[in-house]
Parts: sequence; structure tokens; C-alpha cells
Amino acid sequence: MVMKKMPNRLARLLFKDHRTTVLQVTPTLLMRFGPRILQQDVLSSSSSVRVLALGGEACPPPALLSSWRHEDNKTCIYNIYGVTEVSCWACCYKIPESLLLSINPPSSVPLGAPLMETVVEVRDEHGCIVSEGEGQVFIGGEDRVCLLDGEDTAVPGTKRATGDWVTVKDNQLYYLGRRDRIIKRNGKRLNLDSLQQLILSLPQVQACAVGLYEGLRLLAFVVSSAAGDQMAASAFPSGSAQPDADVTSLILKQLSLLLPSHSVPDALVLVPELSLTPHGKVDMEALMRTYSRQRGLRFSQAGDLKETLLTGWQEALGLPGDVSIDEQSNFLFAGGDSLKALHLCEDILSSMGVSSSNLLEIILDGTFSDVLHHLTRLVPPEESSTSIAKSKKRPASPPTGIIGKRAHKSTELEEEEKPGFKVVRRASEVMEVNTRKADRTETLQVFGGKDLSRSANMSLSLSWSSDTGRCVDASPVIVLRDSQRSDVPKAAVLIGSHSHRVQALDLVSGNLLWERVLGDRIEASAAVSRCGSLVVVGCYDGGVYFLCSDSGETRWLFKTGNAVKSSPAVDPVSGLVVVGSHDGHVYALNPQLQLCVWKHHCGGGAVFSSPHLLATHRRLYAASLGGQLLCLDLDSGHVVWSYCRDTPFFSSPNSFCGHVVIGSVDGSICCLRDTGELLWQFLTEGPVFSSPCFVPEQQTLLCGSHDGRLYCLNCADGSLVWTFQTTGKVYSTPCVFDGFAAGQKGVLVGVASTDGTIWILDVRDGQIVTSHTLPGEVFSSPVVWGNVLVIGCRNDYVYGLNLKSEPKDV
Repeated sequence: MVMKKMPNRLARLLFKDHRTTVLQVTPTLLMRFGPRILQQDVLSSSSSVRVLALGGEACPPPALLSSWRHEDNKTCIYNIYGVTEVSCWACCYKIPESLLLSINPPSSVPLGAPLMETVVEVRDEHGCIVSEGEGQVFIGGEDRVCLLDGEDTAVPGTKRATGDWVTVKDNQLYYLGRRDRIIKRNGKRLNLDSLQQLILSLPQVQACAVGLYEGLRLLAFVVSSAAGDQMAASAFPSGSAQPDADVTSLILKQLSLLLPSHSVPDALVLVPELSLTPHGKVDMEALMRTYSRQRGLRFSQAGDLKETLLTGWQEALGLPGDVSIDEQSNFLFAGGDSLKALHLCEDILSSMGVSSSNLLEIILDGTFSDVLHHLTRLVPPEESSTSIAKSKKRPASPPTGIIGKRAHKSTELEEEEKPGFKVVRRASEVMEVNTRKADRTETLQVFGGKDLSRSANMSLSLSWSSDTGRCVDASPVIVLRDSQRSDVPKAAVLIGSHSHRVQALDLVSGNLLWERVLGDRIEASAAVSRCGSLVVVGCYDGGVYFLCSDSGETRWLFKTGNAVKSSPAVDPVSGLVVVGSHDGHVYALNPQLQLCVWKHHCGGGAVFSSPHLLATHRRLYAASLGGQLLCLDLDSGHVVWSYCRDTPFFSSPNSFCGHVVIGSVDGSICCLRDTGELLWQFLTEGPVFSSPCFVPEQQTLLCGSHDGRLYCLNCADGSLVWTFQTTGKVYSTPCVFDGFAAGQKGVLVGVASTDGTIWILDVRDGQIVTSHTLPGEVFSSPVVWGNVLVIGCRNDYVYGLNLKSEPKDV
């Protein structure tokens, strides 16, 4: 590793002292030598190297390889490809001299023919062989198999998925990149490896690595040609080298001319060399740490609030630090876009340690001065050393096309910070935003007492009902607000119906607040956006509707390819709304920017169940009717692991303490580790459509089955704690709640059976506390807040039931 960092000495050792004849190396390590040493020593006219084999990374384009060679060089250059799982190299391609000397060479080099005893296949996402087009490489053979991890045997002929995607054209395979290197950005596909190759083709660039910082910010780490030659030739930099700012500006300007806006890096980071792993590949983690340190230092040196905003504004627009910013300039007019605005918003809030639901809107619509004014209101006066001076200073000579302006709005753009709110959904999920606690999603309401003795007789009686016109299979969502406005209800119920209607009802009285008719029937439960101003609901017409929470008016409609029966999940960190569709995809939607950030096909079968996200770990769990349970990266949609059964998943996954639990149609309740390995499974006597709900204080979980029982299982090993037999099938998801508000001490569970009976049980032992029967079948799941239980029924009504306790007779 020491020699790898000293290219001059390494070149002398390899090519002069030892006269190396065969060199197998990664392209990144080879580029460490720099163009001068490559031409004069490695690939010179008298080079000792007969064979140069490039592998471990994407092969550089022929034009770049040609630029490294002396015109009389006779070295044979090979592109080699393979994976460790199948004994390393699997394909080999000798790059012909004609290709290297071509005036118009192709942009990429084929992977070549399989080696002896090696079978190479290309399959699409459905597992079908690809003879023309894109797919994933699978490698194997009767004698080319390695044992992985804990394997002690392998079936002869096993073919390993490589994770590499290629294009098949004219019987040749052309490398596209790793699956996780092909991303969606601003709703458009972007291949990070292709972008890297294009940047590498620029004359100012000697070496390049492209990656995503924290899953969002597109970075290009560049070793400039001048810097690379200086490092290779001498410890003393040449005075003729361009300043970093000029090189950065020139490269970004060229990229903006060559690429669509979604492909242009957010930041270009000049580095003296690319960090390497012990295997000679680019160490992307080390590069990201370098960038993080540089950003942290830049923000820490910014000083007061205005300087912090100025630093973030310049970085988001790719401007040098010495460029002045007109306080009346608008971010979009200055060359920004919605994605850059989102990055600026996150950077500012992170560096200040505050939250704001409408900062992004102000960045997009307002001026620099508007944003500064808004930020000043978020920070207590003693914490900010800035004053909001109405300065009109302008740059002496602003660069053309960089500093945009717009007429200053006379009206105030931002509103007062929105009050906090709480969203309560099925399975006792509670999301709190802008409350005294940090924004987060919980899975259980906080309990009032430890005394679990049954101190009173509880009853469940009708409080109110609302006619929706058709069956109500959707589960209710309860929204609780801190608003002081008299026209905003403290607590509202949101629910959809087969009648195409979405209703907003007052939790206490059941009065209709508003009603909206969508394009088709609604079975999915609603969600509420992180800002609290949007109700999100899926529909049979394939649409995901974003409705105004105050009026029900449509603010945005996103169309999927089939019916949406999945309930959306909302990321309390980024605000992304994730939802499944019967077209087989999971979609991550940004309601503020009104775009699809990414989508992922779940391997076959519709996505009926609702996705579950673990915001703190940036993980998303989604299941399909094809029997696939996937763990995805929440920010990119890339697969972390997958688990497959032969039966469909109608149940929605849930997680607790690193374990993921889901029910299966084969009657199993399955628990997996956070690595995707099956930890345990419990077999019921009927299909499981119900979704699991956790009782953290007891380390137990609850789940229903079509055998008519509600099961309480130990989270650690899946052993049975207790079971309760209902009078119908249990399709719905149980709801755990504190009985304190209803006059009952201890933790209770509510569950519905399909015959219309609502059961309230003691969560300790499953003993019945009370029950109530509705006049219709029930497939909706109960949701409880305070002493009100809300549920839908197939007799067209939504019911609010009152939980009440009376002292026991002595």
C-alpha cells in the first residue's frame, strides 16, 4: 500500500528495476501513474510489459487507453471480468489494435468470451434469459463454484447473481454498472458508472469517482490532469497549474453542456488522488469522509446565520466562495433546481439544528433575503449573531448567468410555523411532527400506569356513525392537532370507501368535515404528509391522491400502472411517501417537489401489503403477492436483502428491535433478522392476512389468523404466550392501547373478526374485557385514541365506539 501511494517509485521498481512483463491491475491503480509515466514507462515504445490485464472495475474507454500509449507501443491490453463467488475471472477480451487506433472508437469495451468451464448468462428482472438488451450477469458452471459464508455444499451448475448489469448487443456483453449504481434522480434514470466514464474523458480530468453522499447528493471526485502529473513527477507543484476554482468551474461548465440537468453533479471535489482499498479499487467511503470533513469545516467557519446561509447557497449552486450573492436573487433564477433546493434546505436545517416544514417552499419561491428572514425567526435571538439588515449591496461584476434576480414580492411568503400534530394509524402506529418530542414514528402509545389489575367493568357502545354509501374496508387514520384556530378540529378521522369517497370526520362527534369523491373505489388506509397539510390515499384507478387536509381538494395526483390497495408510509425524516401498487412496484414520492424519487419492481406479483419503514436506519420493508419480502434502502430504493416464500404476502411487515415480522397465506407468522435470515416462524391453522402489532413493554407481538384466533407470541423465539378464539375470521390488524383514558388500568388490545364483532382483551393473558357487534362484516382494522375506537364496516358505515368503564360492584 505504501508503494501504491508513490507512483514514481512504483513505476521505477516495476518497469526499470524488474522489467515486469505481465501486469494485472485495476484501472484506478493504473491511473495513479498519470499520463506522463504511462506513456514514458508503462506503455512506452520500449515497454517491458507484454500483457496489461485490466479488471476489478469498469474498463476505461478505448480513447482513454489510446491516450496512455506511445504510438509504437506493442503491449496487448485485455479487459478481464469476474467475481470472487466463481473463482474470480470469468471473461476475457483482448482489445484489438484497430479499436485503440480508431478515429471514432466506441465508448465501452466488451467483457469478452467466457473462460474454460465457465457459463455466463444474462437474465432480466423476471429471471428470463436476455439475448438482446439489458439484464444481470449470472456466472457459474459445473466446476466453477465457490462455497460462500456458511455453505458446505453447492449444487453443480449453480449460477451466482453478480449484481452487475450489462447490455447484450451483437452477442457481446457491455458493462453498464452495479445495480446500485443505476439510480433514479428527479424521476430520471442515471448510470453513475457511465457518468464517471464521461467525466473521465474530459481533458482536464486524470481520474474520477462518482458517488452519492447520504443517498442524495451527487458528487464527482476528480484528480485534475495538472494535479496528477505534479504528484507523479515531483513533490513541488508547478506554478502554471490552474487554480482549483478555475478547474472546477471549467469542468462543471463542460458537463452542463454535455449532460441533462439531472446528471450534472451537485458538487465537484478536487482531490490530489483517489483513495484506494487494499484491493486497489476506489475507496468510496474514504472519499465521502473527506467530503464530509470539508463540508463540516466550511460550515463551521461560516460564523453567523447569514454566513451559514451564504455558504450553503454557494455550495448548492456550485459557486466559488468569493462570489457575492445579491439578497434579492432567487435560487431558481440563479441556476438552481428543485433537487438542489432540497439539498440546500437539508444542509441549512442540519447545520442549524432546527426544523421547518415550509423552508423548501421559501427557497423555491422567495429571495435570499426571504430565506434569511425565515431562518432568523427559527433561531432564538441569543443564538444568532446576525441582524436582518436590509442591505442592497451588489457584486461589483457578477458573472453572467450566475446571479439571477426576480422582483421582490410585497407579500410575506412564509407563514407562521405550522403547529404540531400526531397521526394514529392501524397497528398502533403513532407519528408525531413538530411536537415537543422530535419528529418520529412510534408503534405504541405511552402507557399511563404500571398497575395492571382489572379495576372496572368496561363497555363498548355506539357513539356516532357516518354513511359513506358503500362498503368500508379501509382502516381509519386519526389526526390530532395542536392548533389554536377555532375552525381547525382538534381530532379528525380520515377514511375511504368503496363508494369512491374519502371522508374527514370529527373524532368526538362524527360530524362530516369534508368529503371528496375520487376516481374509483378506495380500500387503502390514508396517510398524512410530514408537513401535515396533505392527506395521501391510494385508489383503484391507479392513482395516489394528495389532498388538502383542510378541504379535500386535490393538490397532486400521481398515477401508477395499476390499482393501489397499499397504504402509504411517510418518512418523518425526508418527507418521502412510499406506497405499493398492483403494477408490482413500490414508489417513493416527494409531495413537495411533486416527483417520483425512485421506484422498485418487487420481483413479480402485485404489492398489496403496506410498506413499513424504519426511518432511523433508512430501511424500507415491502412485500408482494409473488412471495417476496424485500428490505430496501429508503433513500435510493436499492435492495439490501430479499426473502422469498412460495406463497403470497397479504400481511404488511412490521419491525421491532431489529426483527421484521410478517404473516403469510401458508398460515405462518415469520420473524427475520435485520440481515434477512429467518429467525423463527409460528404456524397457525389458517391463512394470515392480518399484520403484526407489537407490545414493547412485554416483548410480545399480536397477529390474527383466518383460523379465527388472535395470537400473542414471544418476540424472541416465537413461542405462544396466549391465544384468543373469536367468532369469525381475523382479517384485520390488532390495535394495542392504554386503557387509562377509558377508566381501565393497564394495556388493552382491540381486534375485529369478520363477523362484525369488536373484541377488547387484556394484553397480558388474552382474557376478554368487553365486545360489541356491528351490523355487517368487518375487514377494517380498529384504531383507538383516548376513549374512542373507530372502525369501518361493510354495511357502508364508519363507526365511532365509546370505551367506558364503571367501578366493579363490591
